[in-house]
Amino acid sequence: MIGGRNLPDVLSEPTLTSRAEDGRDIPLLFWRATAPLRTVSSGPLGGGIGIRRWVLNATVPMSYDSGDPAAHLAALAADLALDGPGVGLLTGVHVGEVVARTDTGVRVWATVGLGTPVLAAAPTPAALVQRVGTVNIVVYVPARLADSALVNAVATATEAKTQAISELGLPGTGTPTDAVTVLCPVDGPEAAYGGPRSSWGAPLARAVHAAVLAGGSQPVVPWSEQVGA
Repeated sequence: MIGGRNLPDVLSEPTLTSRAEDGRDIPLLFWRATAPLRTVSSGPLGGGIGIRRWVLNATVPMSYDSGDPAAHLAALAADLALDGPGVGLLTGVHVGEVVARTDTGVRVWATVGLGTPVLAAAPTPAALVQRVGTVNIVVYVPARLADSALVNAVATATEAKTQAISELGLPGTGTPTDAVTVLCPVDGPEAAYGGPRSSWGAPLARAVHAAVLAGGSQPVVPWSEQVGA
C-alpha cells in the first residue's frame, strides 16, 4: 500500500537469460508486465509515448554496427515470446550487472557503463574512444502519470543520473547513448507532475541517483572484453 491506496505491482522483476549469436552466448535482461503500461522511452525500439507490455535490455559487443537495431531487438523479443508492443534497449555492459533500487514504491533498474562520459553541450570530438559507455535506466512508477508527467519524469531521471555522475567525479553529464524508460499503470487518478519535488518525481530521483551511483562505483568491463571478443 502506498499513500493509503492499494497499488498493484504489474511489472515483474527482470529475468536474466542469454541468446546464441555468432557462436557466443549474449546476455539478455527482460521485464514482463501483467497488464499494459503507459510508457515513455528513448529506446531504439518502442520509443516515444504509448502502451507497452515488456522491456528488453540486450548486451551487444562494442563493435556492434547493426543498420537496424529496432529490427534486431524485435527479433530478440520474438525469440523470448515477448508479445505485443514493448521497449528495446542496447548496451555494451553485461546486463547481469543491473543495479536495482526502490524508494516509496518507485522501482528503478540501471545498467551503468560510464567509460565514455561526455558533457552534453561540449563540442563533438573528432573520434570517440571505444570504451563501454551506456547508462540504461528503467523506472516503474506505481501510479498513472499524465503525458506531461511522463516527459517530466524522464527529465528528472536524467537530472538524477547526472547528479550521480558528478558525485562520481567523472567529467560528463552522461554518455552519447544513454536511454531512459518510465512505465506506469493505465488506470487510476492521474498525477500531473513528475518533477524532482513532486509526489512521484522525488522518490524517482532518489532511486535513480542511488542506482547510478552504485553502478558507477563498481568497475565495469565491456562485455566483449569479458568474453575475449
